[in-house]
Order: sequence, then C-alpha cells, then structure tokens
Amino acid sequence: MAYLYLLLGIIAEVFGTSMLKASEGLSRILPVFGGVAGFGAALFFLALSFRTIPLNVAYATWSGVGTAGAALIGVLIWKEKLNMPSLVGIALIIAGIVVLNMGGTSHSSAYKI
Repeated sequence: MAYLYLLLGIIAEVFGTSMLKASEGLSRILPVFGGVAGFGAALFFLALSFRTIPLNVAYATWSGVGTAGAALIGVLIWKEKLNMPSLVGIALIIAGIVVLNMGGTSHSSAYKI
C-alpha cells in the first residue's frame, strides 16, 4: 500500500507543477488553486508512504520521478524541447532512483557514518 501512496504522491506533484505552469506566473487563479491542491495532496501521500518506505528511498523516488514526469508533461502538453544534456540528466536521475531502490527498503543501514 505504501508504494501506491508514493505513486499517488508523484502524480499529485506532477499535477501541481503543471497547474503552476498553467497559472502563468500566478496570474490565473484557478490553476493556482490546482497547484496548491496538487502539492498538498502530494505531501499528504508522501507522508503516508513514510510509514513503510524509508525516507531516503521514498523522497528520492518521489522527487526524481516527479522531476522526470514534469519534464515529460512539459514536452507533451507545453511543447517544450529537451536537449541532449536534459535527456542525460533525466536518465541519471532515473538511474539513481534504481540504484537507491536496489538497496532494499530496510530501515537500518549497512553502512554507519
């Protein structure tokens, strides 16, 4: 269930980001409310995911997938262009999330600092 909460949080974050873009610099009020609602829901669902998923895994996944999702929405909806450095950056974000999740979801760490 925690990963469903995390997914809902990611979707809500991408929605909130899209609404802020649609608000045209906060000059259109309805998208502003959509952005606030989206980010509120995103934080709510992220907090629920923390019940089971460790902070480092949940937050990195939420922010990384949200970043990639916002970039994808920018291309698909807003007709923005991605250049090669942007694509490499998104690929590195996704690779980082994969590596982080490969470590498992244990609350204890194998490495102590």
